[in-house]
Formats: sequence, C-alpha cells, structure tokens
Amino acid sequence: MSVRAFRGEILSVPHDPLTRPDAVRHEPDGLLVVEDGVIVARGPYGDLAPRYADVPVETLPGLIVPGFIDAHVHYPQMDRIASHGEQLLDWLDRHIFPAEKAFADRAHADAVAGLFLDELLRNGTTSALVFPTVHAASVDALFEAALARNMRIISGKVLMDLGPEGLADTPDSARAESEALIARWRGKGRLGYAVTPRFALTSSDAQLQVAGRLLADHPDVLLHTHLAENERECAEVAARFPDAADYLDAYDRFGLVGARSVFAHGVHLSDRACTRMHDSGAGIAVCPTSNLFLGSGFFDFGQAARHGLTLGLGTDVGAGTSFSMLHTAGVAYQAGLMRGHRLDPFRALYLATAGSAALLHIGDRVGGLMPGQEADFVVLDCAATPLLARRTAGADLVERLFALQILGDDRAIADTYIMGERTGRT
Repeated sequence: MSVRAFRGEILSVPHDPLTRPDAVRHEPDGLLVVEDGVIVARGPYGDLAPRYADVPVETLPGLIVPGFIDAHVHYPQMDRIASHGEQLLDWLDRHIFPAEKAFADRAHADAVAGLFLDELLRNGTTSALVFPTVHAASVDALFEAALARNMRIISGKVLMDLGPEGLADTPDSARAESEALIARWRGKGRLGYAVTPRFALTSSDAQLQVAGRLLADHPDVLLHTHLAENERECAEVAARFPDAADYLDAYDRFGLVGARSVFAHGVHLSDRACTRMHDSGAGIAVCPTSNLFLGSGFFDFGQAARHGLTLGLGTDVGAGTSFSMLHTAGVAYQAGLMRGHRLDPFRALYLATAGSAALLHIGDRVGGLMPGQEADFVVLDCAATPLLARRTAGADLVERLFALQILGDDRAIADTYIMGERTGRT
C-alpha cells in the first residue's frame, strides 16, 4: 500500500452554503493523508502529524482545493472555440456540425480527445461530463484517453436522427450502439455513461422514446442533454411539441426527467418546469460563458434558489470561451449580478466542485476532499500574475478566493493531482 501526505492550506466546500451553515472546510495549515489514491485523513497539521509520523509529507505552497468538475463540455468542439458571428442554432449549422463530422475518423477523434483532456488537466479540471459526437468511436476515443490519465469522465454517444447528413443516426442504431458502448465501458476505471440526446430538435419522437428506454434499462447511467438555452430554440421546441406545457415537458413525456437527468443551461425556464425539476431530482449545469458568448441570456440563480434546484457549473467549450473553471465561476458571478443575485465565492467554489459532483452523482467519490473520497485536487497560486499577487497580498480567505474567481485562469493552477499523483500536465 502507498501512503503519502500533503501539507498546506486546504479549502473545500463539500456542502451547499445556501443550505448548510457548516458548508466550508478550511485548515490554514492542514494535512491530507492519501492511501492508494484515496483520502484517509484530513485535518490540522498539528493534530494529524503525530499519528502519521512515518508517512512522507510533501509541502505544497498555495491553496489546495478539490479538482474542478466540469458539468457540461463538448470535446469535439474544442477546435471551434471562439467562432464568430452567430447565435445558437445558426452557430451549430455554420461552425459545429461541420467540425463534428470529422469525428467519423477515429484517428482524428483520438488526437482531439488527448489534447482535450490535457487541456482540462492544465486548467485544474479532473472530472467532467462530456459530449462526444454521434459516432460511437468518438466515445471510445475519449474513454481510452481518460483511462490512460486515470480521470473520472462521464460521456455517451450523441443521439440525433434528425441531424444533418454525416451526423444523423437512426432510432435502431442509437439503441444498438448505446447498448454496445455501455457493455464495453461499464465498470472500467473511473468512467461513467450518459444517454445523450443532443436536444429536443435533433431527435424524432421514436428516438426520444429509445432514450427513455435506455435510461429505464440502465438505472446507473445519466441523462445528458440541453434545455431552454436560447429563445429561438425554445420557440422552435414549442412549435415542434405544441401539446407540451414547456420545454422540460417535451422531455418528460419520454421518461427523460428524473433524478439522474443533467440539463445544460436552463436559461429560460418556467416556474412550472423548475417545480417539476425539483420534484424529480433533476438538475442544471450552468454555463455562463457560453450563454454570454452566444447571446442566450443570463441564468437566474434567484429562481433556482427559490425552487431548490440542484446546480453544477460547466464551461460548455466550444460555445464557452475558456476551459478554466475559475474564469467560468467569475462570469457566473457577473451573470448572477445581472439578475440581482450576488454569488458568494464559497458557493462558486462549491458549484465548481462538490455541486457539480452531486449533479453528476459522483459526490461520494470526488468534490469535497473528504476522507473516503478520491484524492483529486488542485494547488492554486494566489500570486500567479502580478495583478493577482497585488490584489491578494494580505487579504483574508474570502477576498483571496474571490480574486482567484474573478482574476484567475489557467495561470493560477500551480499543480493538478489525480488520486494523489501529480499529473505533470500543468
């Protein structure tokens, strides 16, 4: 057995500060003890050091926080980040669908998957819920690359039988390929599977029924799709499903709204949809940089709080403009303020770590740096840039954390650790 210890300032927010007064865990001089990649002890250095006197200790300068967990990101869109000129539906047609067709080539998928995961690690992201493409091999490429890096990645073949030529499957092929992928990857490494209809407009009723049956037949998988992102999209969904109460109801009638459902965006939600989402246990991956870049709107944190919705944070690259969860949390603060909500820096960290973990149903394994969890963590450098160093000099924890949230990016990631092992990819 391999036992190691890490000493430094340790911070995590394993519970939602909106509901738990004891949400924040902070040791100014702490010790994290890791055995075979799993945390076995955490606490003040002075209390734990005598118990682990024979364990090698590595001192880490900086702020130790859980590895970031990206609740919604598209790896095939990596090369189309910063694509000019369109809102959602036209942006997909002009920039994204042509790029995704290239993933029919397995060698291309392998190359992008490796670069994508390395970029996540460089930005301190250790777990993610990831959109691939309609091609089953795009899932294989991502999962093989994730296994090689020992990352906790959840993904699944995109279902879109109403997609353009080169990106359209069928209800039958969607079912068969998804079943084969689940059988091939279930239980391997730290991987998880998600049934992934792209969104309501790209799947026929027959295919949405297939997605519902896949969820029913495999209760351990997630549902991952998009919801109420853009006003034109919402109008077209309303026209396609005239009998549905709202966008969420269009999914609900096919059995796609449940405790393991992850909906990206949710910018334009009715109160009825929020009530139904809360009652079902479904949640939202909030993607503020994407919503701003595509002109979709600002997520309503106040509405979500009133309904007690489960939230995580996603970069949504390539509509999102950065792989950095620090930067994404900073834009979430600004988006919230546009609707009168002041996102607390501790809650922002929660959403980027334990909140996303809870949304993805991996909160027992990662997100809180608690004993029994896997030792995925990041070391943040408060002096990564001259401006950040000046802003945080002499500041208390709250000000340092908020400065990292607003001014931080990949440069603030001093080190990234996967199950107690430094990745060497920063």
